[in-house]
Amino acid sequence: MSDRIRESEIDGIVKLIRADLKGGKNIDAENIENNPDKTEVRTIVNHLSRLVFPGFYRDRTFKLYNLKNSIAVTVEDIFYHLQKQVMRALDFCKLRGTMTEEDREKESYRICRVFFEKLPAVRAYVEKDLLAAYDGDPAACCLEEIVLAYPGIMATTVYRLAHELYLLRVPVIPRLMTEYAHSETGVDIHPGATIGESFFIDHGTGIVIGETAVIGKNVKIYQGVTIGALSTRGGQKLSGKKRHPTIEDNVTIYAGASILGGETVIGENSVIGGNTFITRSVPKNTRVSMKNPEMEYTTTDNRRVTEEVKPSDEWYYMI
Repeated sequence: MSDRIRESEIDGIVKLIRADLKGGKNIDAENIENNPDKTEVRTIVNHLSRLVFPGFYRDRTFKLYNLKNSIAVTVEDIFYHLQKQVMRALDFCKLRGTMTEEDREKESYRICRVFFEKLPAVRAYVEKDLLAAYDGDPAACCLEEIVLAYPGIMATTVYRLAHELYLLRVPVIPRLMTEYAHSETGVDIHPGATIGESFFIDHGTGIVIGETAVIGKNVKIYQGVTIGALSTRGGQKLSGKKRHPTIEDNVTIYAGASILGGETVIGENSVIGGNTFITRSVPKNTRVSMKNPEMEYTTTDNRRVTEEVKPSDEWYYMI
């Protein structure tokens, strides 16, 4: 008997699926031509990197040695594709009300023009993020290594670009941008978060920063940190409300810490120890740690030895 599926069986499966597609589900939409293109948005992010880091992400297809001409080609290309995606997003998302095609074209052009005017300010932030990474990591041999190899600088750069579009009330596109960075780095930063200058993510991976989080200047966080909501059981009723913590200036948050709640404020100059779980505010100049755990060792003759794990006095202050 042949292992190949019979034509009649294929016809039966097709009929089954077509019937199900008429069930009125939200996932049934077939007209996807005017939806934002996820792959195109990723390409736009990569091309924007040429403007943020021109010496690191050059387009090898253009044999242009005149910097002015090279930038002009890059800007024109990104502007065209970004405007098309923004225009689709304005049509795709019904939250902004009904807009005519002419209105969407004018608005998408305005948004892109303002966005490009913000690029020098974005690059100023990225420069300070880069210096913070170099200053904060003795393992970094040079600034170039951080740009080329560190996931944190990619995640924060894409966030800063997406944040500008978020502030311009562009639907969908900013989230597609930061989710691209999330898939590449393991760092999940919502484009709506507010993050101050000289922000450093060390190692990355497993970091979550929610939409309404507010982070001050000179903040350093390690892998596995969550700056999240205390509860989302309210669903859409919570939309637009402050659900995520405020982290003030000069705070360090070590690996695995969870800081939750819109009313939670971590005061300036504080240090949050690894694996802590915080749902209330912490005063400034405070060091927080978990109660000292115990390590247990079993020897080859089945004797058990326990000892208290004492964090360095340079790190933590118990509260």
